[in-house]
Amino acid sequence: MADDLWLVVGLGNPGPSYAGNRHNVGFHVVELLAERMGARFKAHKGRADVVEGRLAGQRVVLAKPKCYMNESGGPVASLRDFFKVPVERIVVVHDELDIPFASLRLKRGGGDNGHNGLRSVTKSLGTKDYLRVRFGIGRPPGRQDPADFVLKDFSATERKELGFLVDRAADAVEALVSGSLEVAQNSFHVDPV
Repeated sequence: MADDLWLVVGLGNPGPSYAGNRHNVGFHVVELLAERMGARFKAHKGRADVVEGRLAGQRVVLAKPKCYMNESGGPVASLRDFFKVPVERIVVVHDELDIPFASLRLKRGGGDNGHNGLRSVTKSLGTKDYLRVRFGIGRPPGRQDPADFVLKDFSATERKELGFLVDRAADAVEALVSGSLEVAQNSFHVDPV
């Protein structure tokens, strides 16, 4: 078993038409982490693009599944098996409707809150006990359907802050892999003013 290896998966939808969507913020975070490693994503047989390297002194595989969000679990399970990563060292970065925009929450386990990517990952891994970096996108305005909201690009106002927030989420991932969940929660559960 790769006891010292971490698997960090950003959830999103592939292709340029989805790139700026709220649902793709997980991709943005792992792309920034790859930049920090000075590495580029390469295709992997596990239906994902991956980067292998070191982050915060830890051996890490970053991954972006190459399928739609609701099928993300297959590639995650395939990478877990290929790299022999124990579930307690799997981190999934995803958008979260139930957290206000600009807030982060870190946790292990829990439900999927209607998030199809998480539902697929939980089903494919056979457990809910992986780590999550939950990137708050807030609830849709008015009566907008949440399914439409997550597939829309961030607003102009949100985009002004997005770089900072993605950077902060990447810092949270580094804190998780180099320390403990509790320490990372204490640092990152403070909502920006």
